[in-house]
Amino acid sequence: MTDPIAPTRSAPVRRRRTWLRAFVSGLLLWTATVIVTLVTGNSNLVPTIILIGSFLVPVTFVIYAFEHRASETLTESTIFTGFVYGGVLGVLGASVLEALFVNQGSLASFVGVGLIEEGCKLAVLWWLARRLRAYVMADGIVLGATVGFGFAAFETAGYAFNSLFTIHGLSLSNLVETEVLRGILTPIGHGLWTGILGGVLFHAARGGRLHVTRGLVGWFLVVSALHAFWDASGGIAAFLVFLLTATSMQLPLLSTGRLPAPTQEQVHLFTIVSWSFLAVDGAVGLALLWILWRHAVRAHGARGLAHL
Repeated sequence: MTDPIAPTRSAPVRRRRTWLRAFVSGLLLWTATVIVTLVTGNSNLVPTIILIGSFLVPVTFVIYAFEHRASETLTESTIFTGFVYGGVLGVLGASVLEALFVNQGSLASFVGVGLIEEGCKLAVLWWLARRLRAYVMADGIVLGATVGFGFAAFETAGYAFNSLFTIHGLSLSNLVETEVLRGILTPIGHGLWTGILGGVLFHAARGGRLHVTRGLVGWFLVVSALHAFWDASGGIAAFLVFLLTATSMQLPLLSTGRLPAPTQEQVHLFTIVSWSFLAVDGAVGLALLWILWRHAVRAHGARGLAHL
């Protein structure tokens, strides 16, 4: 008799091909659109570049995560709703709260943005999951990541749109650079952070209901700290570079709170330090997610998660 839980031999192949086909086909379409826009100068194609470039990586990871869910509790409808609502409601709520409570430019603003954005995504996740039939930690990670990737997709679209406009007119190169860089960093950003919160949220469920626990609050603060450090990494890197390498001509400007023009060496050092900070932040987040995932495997049973 066939075991209904155990995966078939062909299932892993189908899963790999599904997300890979989605990524490759989307990448080809995005590349073709960029080339045609560059050659023809047709600005009507710019929205297509923004949409495909902003959603390509998040959607690919959501497809991969959905096909690796731990149970049938998460349906296609739940995942689709989580992605859209996580993006629209998450970005909308965060924008309103940040405008009301965050003093832009201050060091505390990074902490405030981290708390607000992670709080908004957690609220959307809670609302989406409140009526699920069962709560499995691995499903929480998948749904949480879906909400986070939705947030990342809509946020990237906004950044890409803003980067398009310069004092010299529309800049296709700025748009492409923004989408490529944010696409590379997306897997260790919002999707990772909210995936962690989703796993903890589902693990804390008791009696078929979600609950606020000390563990959930603690993990929320940890994830918010990762988010805040991520956003502040550029400023911290610039501060350290000038602190360690400031020239005699730059010191008077720094003492008055003005930012001097950096030397070429300082620019290179800033790039190394800032990217190193992002790498460390991402590595810590991945390590935390791995710990949660292994706990989910043990809690749900290796047999039930054998296909993950």
